[in-house]
Amino acid sequence: MTTEVDAAAPAALDDGEVSAAEHRRILVILGALMLGMFLASLDQTIVATALPTIAGDLHGLNHLSWVVTAYLLTSTISTPLWGKLGDLYGRKKLFQAAIVIFLVGSALAGLSQSMAELIACRAVQGVGAGGLMVGAQAITGDVISPRQRGRYIGYFGAVFGLTSVAGPLLGGVFTQDVSWRWVFYINVPIGIVALFAIASVLHIPVKRTEHAIDYLGTALLSAAVTGLILLTTWGGSTYPWASAPIVSLAVGSVVLIVVFCLVELRAAEPVIPMALFRNRVFSVTSAIGFVVGFLMFGAIIYIPLYLQTVHGATPTSSGLELLPMVVGMLITFITSGRLVTRWGRYKVFPVVGTAIMAVGLSLLALMSPATTLVESSLAMFVVGFGVGSVMQVLVVAVQNAVSYEYLGTATSAATFFRSIGGSFGVALFGAIFSSRLFAELPKYLPASALAHLHGHDIALNPAQLDALPPAVHHGYVLAFSHSLVLVFLIGVPFAAAAFALSWLLQEVPLRDRAFVTRHGKEPESEPMALG
Repeated sequence: MTTEVDAAAPAALDDGEVSAAEHRRILVILGALMLGMFLASLDQTIVATALPTIAGDLHGLNHLSWVVTAYLLTSTISTPLWGKLGDLYGRKKLFQAAIVIFLVGSALAGLSQSMAELIACRAVQGVGAGGLMVGAQAITGDVISPRQRGRYIGYFGAVFGLTSVAGPLLGGVFTQDVSWRWVFYINVPIGIVALFAIASVLHIPVKRTEHAIDYLGTALLSAAVTGLILLTTWGGSTYPWASAPIVSLAVGSVVLIVVFCLVELRAAEPVIPMALFRNRVFSVTSAIGFVVGFLMFGAIIYIPLYLQTVHGATPTSSGLELLPMVVGMLITFITSGRLVTRWGRYKVFPVVGTAIMAVGLSLLALMSPATTLVESSLAMFVVGFGVGSVMQVLVVAVQNAVSYEYLGTATSAATFFRSIGGSFGVALFGAIFSSRLFAELPKYLPASALAHLHGHDIALNPAQLDALPPAVHHGYVLAFSHSLVLVFLIGVPFAAAAFALSWLLQEVPLRDRAFVTRHGKEPESEPMALG
């Protein structure tokens, strides 16, 4: 094996303190990485407010959910593969390839003339997005030591928080004032800037050796994840949970997962090495990440729904009203990272953060139509404060606990488990909400109003809700509110489970050396082994 090293490799943080010049250089590198991560994160939210218009223009209302599902499916499936390929062939080239794939998918999505074309292009976007999310975090692990990484990891949290608010707002502006196609076109200039920035400022070692790609493992994992996401997408909506298609998907997915694990034990270079699960930090952070994803994308996704239906907010204003949660995230994203760097310890943040999440969800469960915006904002702030204490710190913990050869694989696996948790959360909480709403509506509405609602689907958008007679409108809001608080209430024991898991997290001293040293070389000593 030979190692190709760029003589102009950036100064990495391999000791306790950094000079001003090194700090500026790292910020330049992170700025380039954050442009790529911004693309992937923005596209998770910017499409939401444009979907009704897109469905009308392309005559595909029945296939609307697949615009989101296709992106989620391919980004989740490709995540472990991007991490492994980055470990094998070098993360810089793979990150650039992910940007190109994402831009091609974006341009074609903007040019789509049918719903089928758009769904296919969204799938291409998802493949690129998987590489962007994993690559940005793994490259950070290349050039910044775990001890100093906390100081900078908050910037990635800021990107996530920014896109959470900017996405729906930009989607609404483009759709209303320009064209929904610019929801996708806007990615192209940003991506081109990111490509040039990465080429100019990022220099990390590239290993050249013979590799054996785990094609069978990748195919089995892709099939298993596809089955799980189809199950969570169709279950309780397209098909009843106990129906033959859903049961078949569940059984088939479990069988595929078992076969995948057996294949990975024998593979020369597995896409997710089973040995990683012998590392206690990796196993615990993966479990916590699953539950946090479960809550984030499950219960918390219903907050805008509450604001629009119960408080009568528009899609754009509901995005603005989410600011307290984003502010809470940003505060702890940044402060937790800096405190990790100062103290050299990280376990306290998942412990405290998951407890705060449980408190925040409890406050959300107390909301009603009489709840003021100030009260709901406080609850959202508490939830965001808790989430921000956990997410980025888990990445630092897992990157610190594995050897260099597993850096990208471990990072991508952590992202993978969070995404799968989110898929399950959306499905479970969606089923609970729909079932409860069916049960609550007869308590507040007469039979004639119920018949009208069932004919138009009981999940109404704000425009349909405003068209209801005042008495029916009031009854619907009451039933909706009582159903939704159950979703938040059920989230509390899951947050408690994450709190219990966080106590099992092993506190491994953070290394003061980066994987890539000031001279562009890897350190001679490896970090903690897998056992």
